[in-house]
Amino acid sequence: MNTINSGVKDASALTRWVRYCLYAQIVLAIIAMFSGWLEYQLLQNFQQGFYSSKQAAAADAIANDARQRVVGILYFVVFIISGFLILKWIHRVSYNAKQLTNITMEFSPGWSVGWFFIPVFSLWKPYQAMSEIWQVSESPKNVPLTASSLILPLWWFCWLVNNFFSQYLFRQMRKMDNMPLSEVLNLNLLGQAGEIITIALAAVTLMLVNRISQFQQRAITAAKDQPANEPQQADAVVGL
Repeated sequence: MNTINSGVKDASALTRWVRYCLYAQIVLAIIAMFSGWLEYQLLQNFQQGFYSSKQAAAADAIANDARQRVVGILYFVVFIISGFLILKWIHRVSYNAKQLTNITMEFSPGWSVGWFFIPVFSLWKPYQAMSEIWQVSESPKNVPLTASSLILPLWWFCWLVNNFFSQYLFRQMRKMDNMPLSEVLNLNLLGQAGEIITIALAAVTLMLVNRISQFQQRAITAAKDQPANEPQQADAVVGL
């Protein structure tokens, strides 16, 4: 087992940064929800004729747009960095899983990441790759008997819902200039609902990252300890 483990790459720092990014996603989603709620109040004020002058309405609209722009930029930066680090983490733990087992894994580290970018196949292949990583990491010596976890299907469900919902919102937002105010209000509420989905996805991804990291660390520790225990076992057999 020591020779199998010799190629394992340290993933602790990468895992830590992935956690930071997921925490940042959750915080930003909460901020975005609050900012969206403020925008909803503004839109309601427009609808109800709250403003006595166009100048006051325009000033609040400009302030709202500036705030939303800042939140949007922060969101974009965090999600680009998060996406890169999470994909790098998947590649790393897939590579390490291959080092921890004698079986031939179906998914290579490259394809564990690559399937996310292949249309149609991206609907199930990344889930299969992550399931294999989970199973091998949890029990490198007895992979077929490894029980599955609800975290995996929940993670993939949140991933798919988030992707489909985000694409729908993006298409609707492109039509926003031609929408009546009532539809813009509904779109705002959908955007706030989307932040809840984002929070759920980040939270489940965090659980997934933590569990796989724990599995691999346990397997690495067991692999390092095994050679030291073998002489003791041999002595016991001789003594018998």
